[in-house]
Amino acid sequence: MELINIFNQFVLDSSEYEINKFGNGLIHGTYLVEKNHEPVYILQEINTTVFKSPENIASNLEKLAGFLDSQSEEIFFPLAQKSIAGSAYVVENGVYYRLTPFVADTHSIDACSSPEEAYEASFQFGKFTAAFEKFDANSLEATIPQFHDLKFRWQQFNHALQHGNKDRMYFAQQEINQLKHDFTVVEKFISIQQSDSFLKRVTHHDTKINNVLFNKKGMGVCVIDLDTVMPGYFISDLGDMFRTYLSSANEEETDFEKINARPAFYKALVEGYLDNMQDQMTADEISQIPYAGEFMIYMQALRFLTDFLNNDSYYGISYELNNFNRAKNQLTLLSQFRRISK
Repeated sequence: MELINIFNQFVLDSSEYEINKFGNGLIHGTYLVEKNHEPVYILQEINTTVFKSPENIASNLEKLAGFLDSQSEEIFFPLAQKSIAGSAYVVENGVYYRLTPFVADTHSIDACSSPEEAYEASFQFGKFTAAFEKFDANSLEATIPQFHDLKFRWQQFNHALQHGNKDRMYFAQQEINQLKHDFTVVEKFISIQQSDSFLKRVTHHDTKINNVLFNKKGMGVCVIDLDTVMPGYFISDLGDMFRTYLSSANEEETDFEKINARPAFYKALVEGYLDNMQDQMTADEISQIPYAGEFMIYMQALRFLTDFLNNDSYYGISYELNNFNRAKNQLTLLSQFRRISK
């Protein structure tokens, strides 16, 4: 179906609008809607392979928006526009579409290039979670069940060791042994799940820097892409920032000597997050800030190697050893992270 026919179900007159592909996101089909060459909306086609119950996303966001309205919280919360029929989505041939307002005079960035950017992004993610201190996070649905459950990811890894590609298992034996040697990272996560000192909060779960909007002065404005917002631990959000902001090389880098962990960025991320969250965190949580990085980097290495052993059934690849090299990349980053976070 043509996108203009979808858009017609959100607005009464679409004749003055133009719709074009937008951004480089890997999950949803994303389109920019302009009027007189000015951006007005973002139209998205929801990936139901990843998000199997899009209605849970809409339900979660409506609950959160309602809470913010009742509390008069000063936080910008970009909520999807209702269709003419009053729904958060338009569904055509089993495909879900939504429309959100374009946030004027803002931009996103794809890579963190300075401690100042790291601070601003971390401040915004901390501000987001802090705004929901009095909200019952457990009332939210898990939009991707067991997404950051390291115990579950370990079980998937072991299943791959039993049933995966034997040739690849032999090839990756050193990396397999390294992950097994670091099983204490999994054990600590299990202890966190069992601890009353680690609180389930409203957590974003996808804190890469292009999910923050910045203004023209380089100040953070708000966080976006709220599909993964669900109950979680702080280690998910702060850990994902450590994983994706600290190194100047991304997870596709195969020259492993280029993978680093920049201390000034680490300091900025911790400061930005704590400036909003410190008063809400327990002493045990604050003491485990370095573990957040171990948790997330280790888990991503585990997931990449699991997929390699499973013949690349989950992550898209560009060449045969892509997932293997991604796993080695993350294991290198884990070593670098431990060096600066002691």
